[in-house]
Amino acid sequence: MKKVYIVLEDGHTFEGRRFGADGEITGELVFTTGMGGYIETLTDPSYYGQIVMQTFPLIGNYGIIEEDFESEKSCVSGYVVREWCEAPSNFRSQYDLDAFLKKQGIIGVCGVDTREITMIIREHGVMNARITSDPASVDFNKLREYRVTDAVKSVSCAEKYTVEPEETKYNVTLFDYGAKKNIIRELVRRGCSVTVVPYDTPADEVLASRPDGIMLSNGPGDPQENTTPIAQIRRLIGKVPVFGICLGHQLTALAMGGSTVKLKYGHRGVNQPVKQLETGRTYISSQNHGYAVVADSLAGTGAEQSFVNANDGTCEGMEYPGKNVFTVQFHPEACSGPKDTGFLFDRFIAMMGGDGNAAE
Repeated sequence: MKKVYIVLEDGHTFEGRRFGADGEITGELVFTTGMGGYIETLTDPSYYGQIVMQTFPLIGNYGIIEEDFESEKSCVSGYVVREWCEAPSNFRSQYDLDAFLKKQGIIGVCGVDTREITMIIREHGVMNARITSDPASVDFNKLREYRVTDAVKSVSCAEKYTVEPEETKYNVTLFDYGAKKNIIRELVRRGCSVTVVPYDTPADEVLASRPDGIMLSNGPGDPQENTTPIAQIRRLIGKVPVFGICLGHQLTALAMGGSTVKLKYGHRGVNQPVKQLETGRTYISSQNHGYAVVADSLAGTGAEQSFVNANDGTCEGMEYPGKNVFTVQFHPEACSGPKDTGFLFDRFIAMMGGDGNAAE
């Protein structure tokens, strides 16, 4: 395999080996701690514009399984692993990780010390990086200036479509800010006909279709950039039951007059503990985000914080009493897991008039 280098904006340079697609790329370097679920990570639109690094040392051991994709096309800019498995072993495997990266046009790097790079990011915060064959050619001014922009616009569907269950009990409109397929799967298995609409669909158009509920999906980028979706959410609140996940959680807070902040290195992995304030119970959750809602910024709006991150105290959920709206930062639809908070979909069903046990 050919040599390749990862150059961080602070000057750190790491020599590795190429796999996947050829080429050079700049992106925001982030790490994720999941021991499994690399297929879902690679196909999660929330990673748009980012170079994703896996902290688990061996990736690709169960191959690539297209049925598990969260979107048809990978949105990651680059992919970094300590070691990739060249001979996957799983009865569902269709092809290997290298073939997937080549097919998707994603530049891969292996053979680097992912532990050291992770420690640098944890200490100094998320930073930009360039994957290149010639580290001497890197323009550090351009590298530091790189920003992920137009992220939601780039990953949202171009036109609306509908996914039907075997028996329709509820009609749900899902705003696609970079929606993972498993959100749709969780709704469909509970009897929801899901109409997926582009990120900038007008609120009046959605309300005219008389949905029983509205889902606000996950997605990439800086939430404050999304002025059009924020304005539409503001017009939807109080009109119909709303459930927001990840970016949908952040956009709802902004629509209600709150604020968001960029985290030092974000939460990305399948082992984030979140404490439910009402019960005191802690759940293990899957997360992928670099921004967080500032709960105190919603003081005086009637909003109430529902979940908090047990590691760093950041906001993980908000309630909007009297408005039939609740949102969470983590992923209750997580695949490959954990499934601890899947009951939140049942709560959404109950808000639409269901019995809250729709998935049983």
